Amino acid sequence: MLAVIETGAKQYIVEKGQKLEVELLHADKDKVEFKPLMIVDGENVKVGKPTVEGAVVTAEVASEPVKGEKKVILHYKAKKRQSVKTGHRQKYSLITITGIKA
Repeated sequence: MLAVIETGAKQYIVEKGQKLEVELLHADKDKVEFKPLMIVDGENVKVGKPTVEGAVVTAEVASEPVKGEKKVILHYKAKKRQSVKTGHRQKYSLITITGIKA
């Protein structure tokens, strides 16, 4: 069984047991529920408007956030001999899909 969920303005195709890195979730609990946009069960397809009624995708959140790769930003002004080098490292939440209920 597959489901399409939306989190952090992105959509993911998930199935039970799958691990994902999603944008940082500020959840106090270890478990999170998502409303699926679409569920595929073999040849049976349910499409929601905007979500499927009565369907829930449950996930377990890892205790520590994961850091992504570092992005280097370089600002340079020509003829002024001026440059500024900064960096950014995005944090992600690691989730594991525990169940899909239609």
